[in-house]
Amino acid sequence: MLGNFVTGCSVLAPAGMLPELSESLGVSIRTAGLLITFGAIVLCIGSPVTAWLTSRIERRALLTSTLAVLALTNIASAFAPNYASLLAIRLVMLAVGVIYTPQAAGTGAMIVPVERRGSTIAYIFLGWSLAAAVGLPLITFIGSRYGWQAAYAGIGALGLLSFLLLLWRLPGGLHAAPVDLRTWVDLGRNRMIVILLSITALQTSGQFTVFTFMGPLLKKLTEAGADSIGLIFVLYGVFGFVGILIATRIVDGWGAYKTSILFNALVTAGIAGWALSAGSYLAMAIAVSVWGLGFAAVNSMQQVRLVAASPPLASASVSLNTSVLYVGQAIGSFVGGLFYECEFLHGLGFVAAAFVALGLVLVVMSKPGRTA
Repeated sequence: MLGNFVTGCSVLAPAGMLPELSESLGVSIRTAGLLITFGAIVLCIGSPVTAWLTSRIERRALLTSTLAVLALTNIASAFAPNYASLLAIRLVMLAVGVIYTPQAAGTGAMIVPVERRGSTIAYIFLGWSLAAAVGLPLITFIGSRYGWQAAYAGIGALGLLSFLLLLWRLPGGLHAAPVDLRTWVDLGRNRMIVILLSITALQTSGQFTVFTFMGPLLKKLTEAGADSIGLIFVLYGVFGFVGILIATRIVDGWGAYKTSILFNALVTAGIAGWALSAGSYLAMAIAVSVWGLGFAAVNSMQQVRLVAASPPLASASVSLNTSVLYVGQAIGSFVGGLFYECEFLHGLGFVAAAFVALGLVLVVMSKPGRTA
């Protein structure tokens, strides 16, 4: 879970300090946002490739090595002299960091009884919720007061701590099922898995259309300052943390399908609320809180449903889902950047809402038994 926190902070960090990166590096807000877009492209390509290349590596060695690289590249980012070098370091960071999240989920599923698999995977993803609830607001706070370099250094230090703890506590001798070409063919033939991956793409595209530029949008639409923007990130993350806690408690009883409908509906309602209330800081804060309740739980439920759809293919399907998630990030941040650059600030929210609403429709259609 702590490793996921470090991974989440590494991926999300630029979103929390776009103005500081833009001003310090002498680039536009949209160009600074490309740190997320290009990073997401590396992530979406790297997830299935690394799942294949590392499938025979012992899990403890794999996860600890990944965290070590994340820690060192975050520290290196703090010393980047210009935008090009920061982007290059980030691409290396994420090309390796992409390994962690899906393999952590698969490893967690290996070390608990089957009846606890759903809640365990959801618990591991608390790390991403905490990255948004605690990490992103702290990144925004540190970046606005002490510079983006200090924020990267802090993530790097926490990465080293996480590396040491995982090296100490994770059991050795854990091996996943090997991933080969037939694995990907089997995934493509599983209709439920294809639908679940489509849901991930739509949900993530919609959310990152707004999320990537949330700070600059709030500044332009409501004249919010750094502290007010940081508060919105706090609300988003704290409610995300609450949402994932609720999901962890109810998923074993409700089932992942019903739980997924609930939290996808919350994301859709929240982003629709953002679009309709654009210009009112209070109303947008309420909308972000509703959106926050669903964002982390949606991703966790996707992992749980993918594992349940085909347990033998779990390692590959969760990796592919992570890849699709980053495809969504790339699409969303690119679309959001275009709308932001063209000053279509209100329309941006409605495009995001359309993405997630279509994702919700697919969730309802994906009832087990109907598509399998």
